Amino acid sequence: MTTQAELDDRYGRTARPVRRRLLWGALIAVAALGIGWLGWTAVSTSVEAVSVDGLGYDVRDEHTVEVSFQLTAPEGRSVACAVQALDKEFGVVGWKIVQYEGDGDHRMRQTETVPTVAEATTGLVESCWVT
Repeated sequence: MTTQAELDDRYGRTARPVRRRLLWGALIAVAALGIGWLGWTAVSTSVEAVSVDGLGYDVRDEHTVEVSFQLTAPEGRSVACAVQALDKEFGVVGWKIVQYEGDGDHRMRQTETVPTVAEATTGLVESCWVT
């Protein structure tokens, strides 16, 4: 037995198996990739986010509703929105898809006229997305 082997035996140092080191390395690599992927999806989702604030609606007559809203979108990106008119039972009686070109400003205030098939009691923006 060599002197180094005697010292290792005395102080409890043993050669770690290569397989265990490879397993730990693989686990660390997978964890790092997972954290990186979560970070990327969080950032990319927030960069493309569109938020909408309803400002009000006006029922003009039994076939028309005006919906006013403000949207915040990424600068310079085109946005599409689905605008709806609902009746007293919350059924959709009119809807319209509108598209806005990115003009460099990330906040836009809009008013849209939605045609309806029956009298509406409210109007709202269902959703908006980057196109």
